[in-house]
Amino acid sequence: VGVVRNVCIGVFVSSFSSLSSPSNLPSRNSCELQRLRAALTLSLSTCPLPKIRTKSDQFPRGGNMEELKHHLKVESPNVVYSDEYITSDYDYTSTRIKKTMKGYIATPRVQRFTLRTKRRVPRTGMMLVGWGGNNGSTITGGIIANRDKVVWMTKEGKQEADYVGSITQSATMKIGEDDDGKEVYVPLKSVVPLVNPNHLVVGGWDISKMNLANSMKRACVFPATLQQKLSPKMKDLVPLPAVYYPGFVADNQKERADNVLPGEDKQQHLETLRKDIRMFKHRNKLDKVIVLWTANTEKMCEVEKGVNDSSENILASIRNSHPSISPSTLYATASILEGCTYINGSPQNTFLPGVVELASKKRVFIGGDDFKSGQTKMKSVMVDFLISSGIKPVCIASYNHLGNNDGKNLSSAAQFRSKEISKSNVVDDMVESNRILYKKGEKPDHLVVIKYLPFVRDSKRALDEYTSKIFMGGNNTIVMHNTCEDSLLASPLILDLVILAEFCERLTIKAPGSEGFCNMDPILSILSFMIKAPLVPRDTPVVNALFRQLMCIKNILRACLGMPPEHSMLLAQKMPEKVRSKL
Repeated sequence: VGVVRNVCIGVFVSSFSSLSSPSNLPSRNSCELQRLRAALTLSLSTCPLPKIRTKSDQFPRGGNMEELKHHLKVESPNVVYSDEYITSDYDYTSTRIKKTMKGYIATPRVQRFTLRTKRRVPRTGMMLVGWGGNNGSTITGGIIANRDKVVWMTKEGKQEADYVGSITQSATMKIGEDDDGKEVYVPLKSVVPLVNPNHLVVGGWDISKMNLANSMKRACVFPATLQQKLSPKMKDLVPLPAVYYPGFVADNQKERADNVLPGEDKQQHLETLRKDIRMFKHRNKLDKVIVLWTANTEKMCEVEKGVNDSSENILASIRNSHPSISPSTLYATASILEGCTYINGSPQNTFLPGVVELASKKRVFIGGDDFKSGQTKMKSVMVDFLISSGIKPVCIASYNHLGNNDGKNLSSAAQFRSKEISKSNVVDDMVESNRILYKKGEKPDHLVVIKYLPFVRDSKRALDEYTSKIFMGGNNTIVMHNTCEDSLLASPLILDLVILAEFCERLTIKAPGSEGFCNMDPILSILSFMIKAPLVPRDTPVVNALFRQLMCIKNILRACLGMPPEHSMLLAQKMPEKVRSKL
């Protein structure tokens, strides 16, 4: 059946290809035809045939021996497993602090929350804005290579496809100790039901009409031997026409812009994007779609009263095609209005007050801003290490040069300013945490430089210098060089962002005193581990320290199973041996 299905479909797509080439077709019809063709080829090329699941087969997914080996089930009166849900009663411990004239008064408290996780993993689609860019072609090729178990030759020998760099797929977490006192670790993906990345259906938009095989070749990320194996599987994947307003990205992007929505009517563009999402969802028989921006960095937008300061004003500004409405604002608005989670992987301030308010009203998740993959991730570790050790960073200089299209776009001052802001704010919460080292308002000197150097392509070079005050007025300087394979580091983050966002859509929580269950706040701060400038709900702390962000994810997963948060106290193991043996 599968062979006949593919042959028949291949003939149909070939016919569609021949229809889409005549140059005498009106531009609007060409866009519509290309949009339909892209949706069809996408659904045929990237969708695995659905697997019929019985209730007992819902988790672990697929039921293969490797997954079964790590399958975790908690035996506790606080956890109930049903065919539909995992429901846990969870005691959330915290400490309330009151400041007095004599110091601080700490009051520990315990609040009982109930967490309910839907066990059925839905058929999920991922629509990328900037699908034809380096990240888009890399993540698409990576998913196909993993799904089809592609093997290719390198100078070191055979290489198999993997998801190294993804915390959901390649990281583990401690779940406890066995009878011998040894710590037991399992993959994150085995703790609660998560989307299998091999089952993601991928599509999206791009201002370039180049197919994904040629985009992959242009990106120069994968070795030629892997490109040769993936090209036949990607040559029919063509991005949908995208929104393009030249003033928001660098002028040097005009040469790529041959696949754009016609006209200047922003309301019409919004409706087209919404239609694209609906068509993608319908033709691929998806339960849900998550939209993620991995396109060029835009310039920052001013918050303007009457324009983007409320949901009503931003919708009115779109209807009036106000010049301050950026492409990313349109994609975010379209996604929210279609009930789809939207994630911003670039540093521009897409989430203006009006967009955030719209997401809150529609109860749709949003997350951002800017992927945290290389230099900034190292900075969030280094500064946390120094300040936590009682050492005072006083001067941080960060230099980058890169040669991909992201670097080309960032060579424009307006777009660089967006990136500079997201890279610079990463140390703020760690500085604020230590009033012994830093007076109020005091911060380290912090400089960020990014230069475009075409030869290095996607192999970004990052050089950092950290100068700190140490004992008795001494100085210490740490210099670091980091070669960041930009798209190979960012692509697993895209997977994690989408997989965790989808999981959050299936998680509902009943708080103390509440009558029913509800989702988390629309602003998904749980995604901060993957993000340079985390967006957080109003009046909640911004956390940039990397390991605190990671423990947030792991402990929420533990809470879904009624397990206490993980810590490194190891109190029982610190008792004398005679006492330990009785514990």
